[in-house]
Amino acid sequence: MIRKGSAARLSPRALKQIHGNLVVHGVASRGLQPLRDLLLSCIASFRGSMDYARKVFDGIPCPDLFMHNAMVRGYAHAAAPASAFAVYRRIGAARLRPDGFTFCYLLRACAGLPGPRAGCQVHAVVVKLGFLADAFVRNALINVHAKCGDLGVAGSLLDEAGEQDVVAWSAVMAGHAARGDLGVARQMFDEFQHKDMVCWNVMLGAYAKRGEMEKARELFDSAPEKDVVSWNTIITGYAMQGMLEQALGVFDEMRDAGWMPDEATIVNLLSCCANSGSLDVGRMIHSLHLEDRPSMTILAGNALVSMYAKCGDVETAVKVFNKMKERDVWTWNSIIGGLALHGQAEKSVQFFNRMLEERIHPNEISFLCVLSACSHAGLVEDGQRYFSLMKERYGIEPNARHYSCVVDMLGRSGLLDEAFAIVSGMRCEPSVVVWRTLLAACRTHGNVVLGKLVQERLLRMSGDASGDYVLLSSIYASNSEWLGVESVRRSMDRRGLRKIAAFAHIDPKTPAF
Repeated sequence: MIRKGSAARLSPRALKQIHGNLVVHGVASRGLQPLRDLLLSCIASFRGSMDYARKVFDGIPCPDLFMHNAMVRGYAHAAAPASAFAVYRRIGAARLRPDGFTFCYLLRACAGLPGPRAGCQVHAVVVKLGFLADAFVRNALINVHAKCGDLGVAGSLLDEAGEQDVVAWSAVMAGHAARGDLGVARQMFDEFQHKDMVCWNVMLGAYAKRGEMEKARELFDSAPEKDVVSWNTIITGYAMQGMLEQALGVFDEMRDAGWMPDEATIVNLLSCCANSGSLDVGRMIHSLHLEDRPSMTILAGNALVSMYAKCGDVETAVKVFNKMKERDVWTWNSIIGGLALHGQAEKSVQFFNRMLEERIHPNEISFLCVLSACSHAGLVEDGQRYFSLMKERYGIEPNARHYSCVVDMLGRSGLLDEAFAIVSGMRCEPSVVVWRTLLAACRTHGNVVLGKLVQERLLRMSGDASGDYVLLSSIYASNSEWLGVESVRRSMDRRGLRKIAAFAHIDPKTPAF
């Protein structure tokens, strides 16, 4: 049943039904192949989550090397290197001998770690077991050393690989580019005589990631041929720099050249529209490339919801959200945050409660969105309940932004003593933003005593911030304590501080009425 339908077409629910059928009839009753297929399908279908695949794996009496390798590969792709190494250790415990695939997947996991230690240890085992002659393993070693290890070691391995190994050459090029050595990377690119599309795209991506779009465009135009990765790279580069007009220009060129934009292209353009507030362009992209599709992936749906929410069209954002067949925590975060941002705080809280009812595990961004909504709507009791829920049920440690939202919420409601108690009880050192939020609340409610205390704390952290003095001065003025106002101004004069003048930015392309 699994082999007839590819893993990409099987839903998590269908896989659970197949798993249940296997369990009822005996997990090993049909041999190992159905279990292999089930495990691969679970790894592919649960969108980066390995939890269910791990349950399946742990329920297999004697998993073979293929199954161990599949789990190492799954964890490597899911950016869970520690879990990948845990499964690798089980290979030895089961008295199985690792093969080239094992080390290729394990080295991919190493590339996700910050330091070179793990990669060096795996390198030693590769040499000990005689896998260095395997071209795939050697290229995986070159990749991990180029990304987070010693480029000298990567260069030595490249010499062993030979000048015609495009994968190895591209990996070392990418390593130099990732460390800011674009000059060395370009020199390698120019010297290499066997360049293919991968090589061109590596160099193109290096320029785009560094924001050097003129050089990226020059290289793009000089490429003998282009693939969808080339087009996506240049479009993404412009989008990341906020250059929507240029990104759309390349997008039009792509279609004129006969290339169909893939999901990555559309998602990158929608992200650029969201960040620049270009609602009309986002609507056009939605209408032309997504509206007529029979189904929409979570990635594309999330990009659409986020774009409409950030651009202020929350009604359409909700419609897109409701049409999505599958949603993840980021889908919910986009709609909750968008509603909170655009004055529909109570509806935002309703969506958060609905998320909890559907047993979607919220993350720290989810709580940041709902706390912001509670702050703007004055829902103090709800906000305090969610803040407690965050720590006690979900084990998420609040950061400075969460505390700032709670302090703002309490401050808006005049509960300044409670807000000060929250700040004083923070496990980490309160940030300047948190103290300024409380100082602004003191100004709103004219609390001179607490305002002076908060300003003293701020002075220790950032004594040269004129805005803090201005806020305290306003607190004194609101209570007609003119001696206090004069004292603050003299303190500013002694420190040579001046109130920063406000200014407005006018886009010359926007017509004035």
